[in-house]
Amino acid sequence: MNITSENIQLQIANVRGDILSTLIGAVSGENGEEAASFADILGDKSSALSADGRNMSLFDPESGYKMMSKINQYEVDFKAQFAELDAMGDAIEHMEAVAAHLADAVDTSTTNTDIAAQLQSFIDQYNAWEDRFDDTVAQGGLLDNVQAAEISLYELEQSVSSLFHGATGPNGGVSGLKDIGITIDPVTKQATLDVTQLNNALASNKAGVVSAIDEFGAHFAKSADMLNSEGNFIQNALDNRSRAIDYIADNKTSLQSEFGTGDAAQSTPVIAKALSAYQTMFGLG
Repeated sequence: MNITSENIQLQIANVRGDILSTLIGAVSGENGEEAASFADILGDKSSALSADGRNMSLFDPESGYKMMSKINQYEVDFKAQFAELDAMGDAIEHMEAVAAHLADAVDTSTTNTDIAAQLQSFIDQYNAWEDRFDDTVAQGGLLDNVQAAEISLYELEQSVSSLFHGATGPNGGVSGLKDIGITIDPVTKQATLDVTQLNNALASNKAGVVSAIDEFGAHFAKSADMLNSEGNFIQNALDNRSRAIDYIADNKTSLQSEFGTGDAAQSTPVIAKALSAYQTMFGLG
C-alpha cells in the first residue's frame, strides 16, 4: 500500500468534489436558474454528529462516513507498516554486516573447512532474513504491494543468484555462487550449500572460489547499503508513512467533524504486534 499524505488529501478532495457535484444537480432548477448559493446549500459541515457518528448535514452522510472509515484504517495500517519497515531496515543493515564479514573472513589461506563454515553461517542468516519477511510481502501481508519491501527481498536474492561473481579477473573461472554449491530454492526461497560441490570447486580452483566469495560479499553489502541509505527505498517508504501519520494526527478531529467518525480500524494479530512495536518505538505504549 503506497499511500501518502498527498494521496489521502486527494481522496478527501474527491469526496468533497463528488458531494458538490451532486449538490449542483440537486439544487439547479429545470430552467437552469441557480436555486441557492453554495454557502446556503452546504451550510455548516461542522455541526454535531448523529448518535451513529454520521454528519447528517452532508448531502451524502454515508460517503463521508466511509471516507473517514478508510482514514481510520490508514492510521493503524501506516503505523504498523512503519514498524515493520523499520525492522526490515535493521535486518538489511545486519545482512550488510554479515556479507562484509564474509568477504573479509575468507582468503586463499583460509582452510576449506573454515570456508564452508563461513558460507554456511551466511546462508543461515540469509535464510532467517528471508523467512522473517517473505510472508510480510506476500499477498495479504502487512507489506503487500509496498514496493520498497518487495524490492529489498528481490535485490538481495538476485545478489545471491548472480552468475557474475568470480567470472572475471585474474582468479576467474567461477560463474556465481551456484558453481561453488550455493543455490536458492525457487519455491521456498531458502538458500542451501552443497559442501561436496564446494570442496570440488576448492580442489580445482581455490583462488577462483575465494575471488567469487569476496566479490559476492562486497556486492551483497553494497546492495544492502543502497536499499537502506538515506533517500532510497526503505527510508523513503518510512518518510512517506511518517508524513501520512502526521497528517492524519493533525487533521483527524476536523476530518471527523466534516465526514463523521467512521468505523474503527480493523486489526489482526500481525497488525496488533506491529502496532505495539510502533508504540514502543515512540514511547506510546
